[in-house]
Amino acid sequence: MKSIVILLIVAIIASLAFALRSMLRPKSDAPERTAKMLTVRIGLSLLLFALLMLGYKFGLIGPHG
Repeated sequence: MKSIVILLIVAIIASLAFALRSMLRPKSDAPERTAKMLTVRIGLSLLLFALLMLGYKFGLIGPHG
């Protein structure tokens, strides 16, 4: 579970980096690519949130005490 969470966080950061790169490049399709990459980031963030909630519900992860 820990490796999946780390992999998703890295993918979210990579998506942000690609969005920044496409935003800084002077191309005609830059706004569409930026919006697409930010949409991917939102999807990955929602997936991470859902996995964390399911992991907590099924006892795979828990709070530190």
